[in-house]
Amino acid sequence: MHNVSVTVWSPDIDIADQWAALTRRAAPNVFMNPVTLKVAQATDFARVHALLAWHRGARPQRLVGLWAFEEKHVTPLWPSFLAAPPYNYAFQSNPVVDPDFMEETVAAFFDAIERERALPNVVRLRYLDANADSYAAIQKGLAARGAQTLKLAERERPFVTREFGLKRSGSTRKKLRQDWNRLCALGAVEVVNERTAQAVQDAFESYLTMEAASWKGARGTALLCDEADATFARELIATLAAERNASVALLTMDGRVIAAQVLLYCGTMAYTWKTAFDTDFAKFSPGALLVDKMTERLFADEGIEAIEACSPEGGFMNQIWDGRRATVDLLADVGARKSLGFTAVVMSERGYAQLRGLRNRLRAASVSMTPRRRGLAASR
Repeated sequence: MHNVSVTVWSPDIDIADQWAALTRRAAPNVFMNPVTLKVAQATDFARVHALLAWHRGARPQRLVGLWAFEEKHVTPLWPSFLAAPPYNYAFQSNPVVDPDFMEETVAAFFDAIERERALPNVVRLRYLDANADSYAAIQKGLAARGAQTLKLAERERPFVTREFGLKRSGSTRKKLRQDWNRLCALGAVEVVNERTAQAVQDAFESYLTMEAASWKGARGTALLCDEADATFARELIATLAAERNASVALLTMDGRVIAAQVLLYCGTMAYTWKTAFDTDFAKFSPGALLVDKMTERLFADEGIEAIEACSPEGGFMNQIWDGRRATVDLLADVGARKSLGFTAVVMSERGYAQLRGLRNRLRAASVSMTPRRRGLAASR
């Protein structure tokens, strides 16, 4: 542990160069990007705590790890806890760690959480990539501490690389070709993914409008339905786009936008953050067609090695990609003395799971009572 020291990050400190160097060595996580943490903090969208791990004695100073959390409460009367991902609309909680310092850095993070009086000792990690090396280091670090832990959930999410996970044949591939050909018969179809900052912001407004006109708008869950959510999302995309780490791919027909896919980037990884489509074209599966075309383009032209679906439940990407990564939700108390906070979060998470299950059953019943919609089109 003596090779690594951990400090608590302040949003006023610029670590852009150190972060860029770290992501060239480490497995990425765009949701830990310091610029996104600054946006969450500046817009009051989340109360963020970030831990920075440094290679002690290295000259120049070398960042070997970053792990960010949101401080949350089950209720105002209960003690707070640390939650990762560090803000809503983020879909991976793994720290970004230099592989040469993996185990000692993760252990140092836990030491810092226990040491810092301002930080709660209860940690809830949602959407942990269980296939990542950092997950094994987290498990080992918690076991070494004798920490109280509980696995809350486990699922799989779609994932694709240049060599693994692409469906190159079969009924899904056939249907995508048929839908593309039928759509092209109606007019001039184009896929656009402009990367300039202004173009990305303009395209994101198209996405927001389309999402608000979808079932999400009707249910009140579209970004534009909540002023704080919309403000945060606009700032997030604008800030990432300024460093070429966000874009919005558009599927157009005769110039009309019929599907939008918001993409985030970190290193050689792309993330399918948000999808929306024009319901007038639902029978052509425009959302699936756009993701399929962008998968090909990203691997061909953009220097991307892998694409992760930001859809914990899979959705339509389960149908167009074969690749899967295990995702785990984990709760831990890293303090020497066990707290009531751990029990409170357990109760809260179990109640949330029961309500979510009830919601899904009601949705399924609603769908079964309506005509079955065709195609692979979906909006997350």
